[in-house]
Amino acid sequence: MDIGQYFVKDYTGAGFILFSLGHIMTIIVVALAIFGLTFFKGADESVRNKVRWAMAITLWSAESAWHIWNLAIGTWTIQTMLPLHMCSVLIWLAGFMLIYKNYSIYEFVYFLGIGGALQALLTPDVGIYGFPHFRYIQTFISHGTLVGAGVYMTVVEGFRPTWKSIMRVFLFANVYMLIVFFINSAIGSNYLMINGKPPMATILDALPAWPWYIPWLEVIGLVTCLLLYIPFIIKDWRTRPVPA
Repeated sequence: MDIGQYFVKDYTGAGFILFSLGHIMTIIVVALAIFGLTFFKGADESVRNKVRWAMAITLWSAESAWHIWNLAIGTWTIQTMLPLHMCSVLIWLAGFMLIYKNYSIYEFVYFLGIGGALQALLTPDVGIYGFPHFRYIQTFISHGTLVGAGVYMTVVEGFRPTWKSIMRVFLFANVYMLIVFFINSAIGSNYLMINGKPPMATILDALPAWPWYIPWLEVIGLVTCLLLYIPFIIKDWRTRPVPA
């Protein structure tokens, strides 16, 4: 078996098909792996420390491999490969969150990381590369681990966001989008897809033309944050003090 065929640019193997049996099975495997992380709740700190380090190394290794592969096949450019997409930024930051148990990073990983990575798992941008090509596996490992990092810190380490977390995340996201917009304008890129709709089919096709789809993206992002906060609303409601 020629392992090298799973790293080539012009892949001739099975292509990716959205919501095919293979895609659904991959999502199930990722979901089971994330669920498995919750069993470390109550484990010794030494064990939990090793788990956090393992996830941090997995995140950084998968993202580094993605850059190395693009360099190797000659597709690395500043217009497409700078770590400016939200998931790319959070993959690097999530490693530090795991190692140092940093709450400030956790707020962004929980809302933006989980929200964005879930979308990437459901509608992955893997092009023609189906299982078991490197690009397919790398995508699901990196985004699956990003979701797992947010879930782990919440369930196992006891972190939780607040209403103020949503406000901080929403404010940061808007400032960050503005900065990236000017970077895109300067170098001819389209990070965060805020300078125009991408050529491939995306959810943006269902939204108005640029720039009117940007407010819709903000609404979708805010709704996603609120949906992710529902478990804590329910928890707070159940544990509220009962009036005498």
